[in-house]
Amino acid sequence: MKHYTKKDIINLVEEEDVEFIRLQFTDVFGTLKNLAITSSQLEKALNNKIVFDGASIDGFVGIEESDMYLHPDLDTFTIFPWRPQQGKVARLICDVYRSNGEPFEGDSRYILKKAVQQANDMGYDFYVGPECEFFLYHMDNEGNPTNDTTEKASYFEIGPVDFGENARRDMVLTLEEMGFEILASYHEKAPAQHEIDFQHDKALNTADNIMTFKLAVKTIARRHGIHATFMPKPRMEHHGSGMHTHMSLLKDGKNIFDDPTGEAGLSQEAYYFIGGLLKHCKGITAIANPLVNSYKRLSSGYDAPRYIAWSENNRSPLIRIPAARGMATRIEMRSPDPSANPYLLLAVCLAAGLDGIKNKILPPKLVRGNIFAMTEEERAEEGIETMPLSLKDALTEMKKDPLIRETLGDHIFEKYQEAKEKEWDEYTNFVTNWEIEQYLYKI
Repeated sequence: MKHYTKKDIINLVEEEDVEFIRLQFTDVFGTLKNLAITSSQLEKALNNKIVFDGASIDGFVGIEESDMYLHPDLDTFTIFPWRPQQGKVARLICDVYRSNGEPFEGDSRYILKKAVQQANDMGYDFYVGPECEFFLYHMDNEGNPTNDTTEKASYFEIGPVDFGENARRDMVLTLEEMGFEILASYHEKAPAQHEIDFQHDKALNTADNIMTFKLAVKTIARRHGIHATFMPKPRMEHHGSGMHTHMSLLKDGKNIFDDPTGEAGLSQEAYYFIGGLLKHCKGITAIANPLVNSYKRLSSGYDAPRYIAWSENNRSPLIRIPAARGMATRIEMRSPDPSANPYLLLAVCLAAGLDGIKNKILPPKLVRGNIFAMTEEERAEEGIETMPLSLKDALTEMKKDPLIRETLGDHIFEKYQEAKEKEWDEYTNFVTNWEIEQYLYKI
C-alpha cells in the first residue's frame, strides 16, 4: 500500500485531472456510503472539515446529535478506472468522528482498528486473506436485477460454457489497476457463480479492500449488462456464496502459527487461536452470517460448514488448516459469507482468537473424517455441535457471548441486535410463494 501526505494527494488530484472525490465510509450493516465533493473542496476534506448528517444513516445517531465529520485515511486514495479520463473520480475511505473530535463508536472501521490495536499491544500483526464468491445474473428489460441465468458451467469451466469469463477478466484488470494483487479468478461450483482471490494483507487493509472489491465487481458487471450479487443464496437449488476467511498472526515478521516441530506443524499459539474461535463461533455467527438468507446457504447438502469442528485440509468442518506451512501457515474460517460487514467480522474473529491465546483455550481434537457423511449419532460421539442455523438462533447466541458485546461496543451491539431482530420478525410474518403453493388449494 502506498503512503500519502496531504501534499501528495493535492498534487495527484491536480496532475491526474481529478474533479470529484468520493469520501466513503461503511455503515453498521456493511453498506458502503459516500459523499462526493469537487476538487475545490479537497483541502477542506483533508483537514477533516467535511460534515454529514449521521441521523440519515441506519444504526448511527438520532437527529439531536446528527453532525458528524469524515476523516479521510490518506493511504486509501484511489482513482476509479471506470470513470471518465477527463474530470476523473477518486475516492478516500474515511473514519467517522463526532463533533467533539472523538471517534464515533458506531463506526465499524473504528471497531476493527481498536481490535487490531489490542493485537499490536501483544506484539502481533493480524493478516487476513478472503475468498469472495459472487453470482453474475441477467437483468430484465427494465434494467432490474434477476436471479436468472441460462449458464450451466461449474468449477473451473472456460468460455464459451462460462458466460461470465469476459466480465470477470475486466474485473481483474480493473482491480489490478486499482492496486490489487490478484491471485486467481475462476468459475465456481454453481451456474453463474464466480470467485476472484486477492493477496492477503493486514486486517484493516483487507476490510477496506473487500468493500472496494464489491464496488468494483458490481460496477464492471453493470457495464457488461449483467448484475453481480453477493447475496449468500440467490437460488435454492444451487450452492451459495461464501467468504472463507484465512487468518494468520505475525510477530517480528514471523508467522507465529507455524512450528515445524509442533503437532500438524502448528504452534501452541495457533492451537489457542483455534480454541478461541471455536469457543466464540456461535456468538460470531450473527456477524459472519448477517442475513435471513445467510442460513439458506448453511443448509444441509451444499458443502457449507454447519458443524463446530476443525481439521487439516478437510473442507467439511467450520475451521480448516490448509496444507501450506512456513509463512503461509494460516487458519481458514469457512462460515462467513460476503454479506458480512468485513470490519466487524474481522474484529470479532481477532478478539476470539486473542481470547484463546490469552486464556490458553485448547480446541477439541481435530476431526479427520467427512463430517457431512457422519450420522447424527457419530457426530454426537465426537462431541461435534451444530452452528446456529437461523438468524434468530444466531442473535440469541450473540447475546450470550460477552466478548462480542465488548468487541463491538454497546452502540453497535444494540443497534445491530435491534435491526436484525426486526429483520427476523419481518421474515417470519411474510407469506411466501412456497406457502401459497403448498397450502392454498389444500386447506
